[in-house]
Amino acid sequence: MEVEGQENYHHNQGHMGPALKRTLVVLNCLLMTLGNTGGPLLLRLYFLQGGHRIWLSGFLETAGFPILLLPLLLSYLHRLRTQTQNPNQTEKPNLISLTPRLFVACALIGLLTGLDDFIYAYGLAFLPVSTSAILISSQLAFTALFAFLLVRQRFTPFSVNAVALLVVGAIVLGLHAGSDRPEGVTRGEYYRGFFLTLGAAALYGLVLPLVELTYRKAKQAITYTLVMEMQLVMGFFATVFCVVGMLVNKDFQAIQGEAANNKHGEAQYYAVLVWAAIFWQLFFLGTVGVIFCVNTLLAGIIISVFIPVVEILAVIFFGEKFTSEKGVALVLSLWGLASYSYGEYKENKEKKLEKEKKEMEATLRAQITTV
Repeated sequence: MEVEGQENYHHNQGHMGPALKRTLVVLNCLLMTLGNTGGPLLLRLYFLQGGHRIWLSGFLETAGFPILLLPLLLSYLHRLRTQTQNPNQTEKPNLISLTPRLFVACALIGLLTGLDDFIYAYGLAFLPVSTSAILISSQLAFTALFAFLLVRQRFTPFSVNAVALLVVGAIVLGLHAGSDRPEGVTRGEYYRGFFLTLGAAALYGLVLPLVELTYRKAKQAITYTLVMEMQLVMGFFATVFCVVGMLVNKDFQAIQGEAANNKHGEAQYYAVLVWAAIFWQLFFLGTVGVIFCVNTLLAGIIISVFIPVVEILAVIFFGEKFTSEKGVALVLSLWGLASYSYGEYKENKEKKLEKEKKEMEATLRAQITTV
């Protein structure tokens, strides 16, 4: 998928060597992997253990944002040390990179993320995590659509094919919905969870391109410190959104009662909450980091590529049914992912060859001029 203005965007990332960039890509992919598999499983475990608070479960998805304070503090200390070692530097950069304009943009994206957290948690309360994972894979289709509208990423035959396959996969699940309905969940609640999860996929498909658009419109060098600052603000406002819902719904008063009634004990109840918050924060930090280092597309692909992992873990740990409909939907999702990935690989290869051709022509012209 071709991106207009991509060179200018990467030029705006500040001075980053190839080795550092590769390290950050690997690190953020690892963070996404951990969060993308552990987050949904722990959140579903909360409901399986008797949890019922939707706003609380949405809150857990971004409540781990204070974790970012430690790496940010280390980054600030490094910046101060650098400034101290260069006392003659005429222009000293600000300690905090986030501008008021970026703060407002991140706050708005954070509120959208908070809404998405609530919708996703509401859907997961009524669905097996394996079904939810397949439905969430449709975010790649929504990401492609909104990336086309917001950051001018162009559709290719491969991306169109991928979107079509993901949509068909969701339809297959929808036509046979209910065959894996969890115990105690009515048919109406199951369908509610089904469409809420699709809504969450659509909304997050909008959030990812909005983050990339914010990078492009920043009008300043995008450093990894700035990325963490932006994620801190987005996490804070997403959490505040859910906290307001928790206050209205009296979730804080209900936590102690849920812990006391937990069939595995209070310690495990609170451990699930804490680890869920940590794993979800790893996911969000990794996501914005991948968008920073590469683009929105890779973030969407990583989210989709770990669907089979979540499926297998859900079957192993929760004993969920793996129906034939899920198998068909999973194959279609992976087929769509493969189509998307191959299209990107082919396009990047063609761009590289074109670039080498232009460089060779420029070199030949320079030699002819010299002669």
